[in-house]
Amino acid sequence: MPDGEKRKRDQPDTPVRPDAQVQQDTPVQPDPEETYAARRRRRAQFLRELHEAKALRDRVQPRRARAARMRQAMRMRTFRW
Repeated sequence: MPDGEKRKRDQPDTPVRPDAQVQQDTPVQPDPEETYAARRRRRAQFLRELHEAKALRDRVQPRRARAARMRQAMRMRTFRW
């Protein structure tokens, strides 16, 4: 993109053909061949990446991270069993 130009959010990157069929939002059927262990591995990988992303966000936004810790501490102090 040229200097200073921003992409508009409402314009797609590729032109949409009018004759293209629109896919319906259908629930994804689980793969019957996917094993429980494979699902656990994918989930573990996702959670590792999520934790890494949160840690990075906390490092680059320390004020927001501190405020979030304070809010969590306040919630825990006012929680009743």
